[in-house]
Amino acid sequence: MVDLSEEDQKILEVLQEKVSGGEAYVRAKNIASQLGLSSKQVGARLPKLAEEEAEVDVEIEKWGRARSTTWRVTRG
Repeated sequence: MVDLSEEDQKILEVLQEKVSGGEAYVRAKNIASQLGLSSKQVGARLPKLAEEEAEVDVEIEKWGRARSTTWRVTRG
């Protein structure tokens, strides 16, 4: 099992809630506002969590980039 920080666990909880319907498209700033973190803190953690998707129950994929990166999240 991957040893996740408290912030990583909180981010995963938000993502799991968002994908209860199958898939979701999220931005770091939206997650950050829910958790009281900065979008930079969340944005730095999402690629790490995406690499560890085998250990977590959501799949995180960099999806698009306009002003900020959009992440596609699906159930793992």
